[in-house]
Amino acid sequence: MSLQPDMPASPRRAVFTSLGVISPVGDTPTFWANLLAGTPGVRAVRAFDPSALPCRIAGETLEPFDAKKYIPSSNKDGRKSLKNMAKTVQLGLCGAQLAMDDGGPAKGTIDPFRFGIEFGCVMVASELEDLSAAAKHTITADSRKIDMAKWGHEGVEKITPLWMLKYLPNMPACHTSIFFDSQGPNNTITAGDVASTLALGEAFRLLQRDAADYFLVGGCDSKINPLSFTRNNLFVPFTRNNDHPATAVRPFDKDRDGTALGEAAALFGLEDLEHAKKRGAKVYAELAGFASGFDRGRKGPILAGVIRNALKEAGITPADVDHVNTSAGGLPELDAFEARAIHEVFGTVTPVYALKGQIGNTGAASGAIELAASILALKHGQLPGTVNHAATSADCPVTVHVGEPRPVTKPYAVKINYTDLGQCAVAVVKKFE
Repeated sequence: MSLQPDMPASPRRAVFTSLGVISPVGDTPTFWANLLAGTPGVRAVRAFDPSALPCRIAGETLEPFDAKKYIPSSNKDGRKSLKNMAKTVQLGLCGAQLAMDDGGPAKGTIDPFRFGIEFGCVMVASELEDLSAAAKHTITADSRKIDMAKWGHEGVEKITPLWMLKYLPNMPACHTSIFFDSQGPNNTITAGDVASTLALGEAFRLLQRDAADYFLVGGCDSKINPLSFTRNNLFVPFTRNNDHPATAVRPFDKDRDGTALGEAAALFGLEDLEHAKKRGAKVYAELAGFASGFDRGRKGPILAGVIRNALKEAGITPADVDHVNTSAGGLPELDAFEARAIHEVFGTVTPVYALKGQIGNTGAASGAIELAASILALKHGQLPGTVNHAATSADCPVTVHVGEPRPVTKPYAVKINYTDLGQCAVAVVKKFE
């Protein structure tokens, strides 16, 4: 059992003062409205021809992604640098730009050494055109295999020298810090589907320790390119319901048969409350508690313990929680694992909400993009319904909120994320009043 120790009380409070979202159901201006409407974001893949693959659906961005539309035309150097970024990196940077536009500190009004960056991201698959010239040059005519000796002597020279810098997982944090002159704490968490939640937790602790005043924190990911999508088809339990993509991913449902990939970026301005007050920032919600752990056997009790630790730091009980925002993505084993842990803490009284049915599994962005839904729910007083859930599976003892948006009646929401290897993280957010 691996649970983080009790944290000493900190007088500093962390609040969300801005957000930037790029998702399969829209960007920041339309994201919330489409969540309330239940707009489907999982569709037939458009980025390339997936017809030879078992799963041919995914949650691509609502509009074909063009990074230049997010970067101000006055930032000519910034726009020029986009060519040296893979799509995942561009998503992260553009999400950060949206967050800064939404209510970030104006340039020159914050000490750059007190401005931090925390990203959840993972290693990015290469785009085929970056390697195709070298590969074609070194394929042997007889076996149609790569001649590795020729690759080393001749093929490498056909790859752009900046190739690796397009794909390293720390590049979103790197480019974002350059764009916005952030010279404070800077880190990237690469723990798969839990990465952006862990990044949020690290920013929270740094704010509590007075190591910074303001963070851009969140995550980004896109695996919807031929190389990554094909590889994931080999080992990820994807749904095979290609003919009905809008209803294919079914969290906690008795007929769930797998998940689908998605792509997204979600960034928050996370700020010390007193700092936010001094600059007159609007506040969406407060980050009241955080905990993490490792549930190797995925039985449930350890994840339940992580949830309790996060509630303890927030100083609340399960009865104070309006809803649990889950990580469920339609995977038979993992949905049941999460449901057992939720049931142990909350029983079946507290409603649960799952976003992956609507947008797919957005990988390292999952924690942040899903948390954005709960932050907006607390802000606006409505919780959207979980889509694609018709009948709760017997191995998922939870009450799933479906249908029309319901009123938010309690001041707290709990966000859970985990990976198939057992990493777990839980955040508790509070309605700000």
